[in-house]
Amino acid sequence: MKVAVLLGGSSAERDVSLASGVQVTRALRKAGHDAVAVDTVSGPLGPEEESRIADRGVGQAPPDAGGLPPLTVASLGEVLALPEVAGADVVLPILHGGAGEDGTVQAVLELAGLRFAGSGHLGCALAMDKDVSKRLFRDADVPTAPWTLLVDPSGSPALPDELSPPLIVKPNREGSTVGLTLVRDAADLPAAIGLAARHDREVLVERFVPGRELTVAVVVGEALPVGEIIPEHEIFDYECKYQPGMAREIFPAELPGAVARRVRETALAAHRALKLSGFSRIDFILDGEGTPWCLEANALPGMTGTSLVPQAAAAAGLSFPELCDRIVRSAPGARHGTGRREAGLPNT
Repeated sequence: MKVAVLLGGSSAERDVSLASGVQVTRALRKAGHDAVAVDTVSGPLGPEEESRIADRGVGQAPPDAGGLPPLTVASLGEVLALPEVAGADVVLPILHGGAGEDGTVQAVLELAGLRFAGSGHLGCALAMDKDVSKRLFRDADVPTAPWTLLVDPSGSPALPDELSPPLIVKPNREGSTVGLTLVRDAADLPAAIGLAARHDREVLVERFVPGRELTVAVVVGEALPVGEIIPEHEIFDYECKYQPGMAREIFPAELPGAVARRVRETALAAHRALKLSGFSRIDFILDGEGTPWCLEANALPGMTGTSLVPQAAAAAGLSFPELCDRIVRSAPGARHGTGRREAGLPNT
């Protein structure tokens, strides 16, 4: 199939998206697809640019994407009109954060009649909004830590009595732990809220749950083996996620069979509660009593060399090319042949 992999974007997670997208593009080629990497900022990537991105990897800290043009409906229209995208059998968004993950890109793809893999605009929007996600988790009996949403994070907001340090403070709509702080002293709370507010106008404050950090990849409706993350830092932050050697990642996790089954079943419940499809990653903290507390769901999880979904797939006997092949083939109506638009828009 002809596959257009959308990557880059202009969010704080741009580096992660570039690294993920290039590796996915190369894996799809190994699986026999005619794949092209398309940066939503600069357009299709050539072999030299792909190699530079692959060699560079992900930096130690999130990039400053403030100088890049924002991803808007108008700019997306230009991207989707590119022959490499308009003529694809399947579009695969590998975009993290911002308009690439909040459902905007997926909504425009749907309106354009382009087939794409992964969750639709609703699932992406629900997963991106952590406050809404947690409300849906609660309604679906998926354990999630008590929280509050600060819609006006300026000043010194009053927190509910049940929320006292240690606390996790993070932007309501951001990923890769960008802007996240573990607050152990109430005196540090204003600075943590200020940091999170730099990335989103809404800030989420939730109770910190100590325990083992677990993750479950859901691929085409199947929960893959549970993984455990043991970071070098106290929390699995941006550096630990994307720098080699900063975390031990164990697949499958060393868990009693009944606990592993419960975690996987809870991951599927969270995936369904948010109307996700294609692939996702659900993150948990397993407390001392064996309760898996859902941290969040990732509608477009990282797919870099150090990412968790490929490791989970390997534990299930799937190579990276096989994983990417399965994802693109899960796109509704995916087929072989020449791509075309279904909304009355001609091929270019």
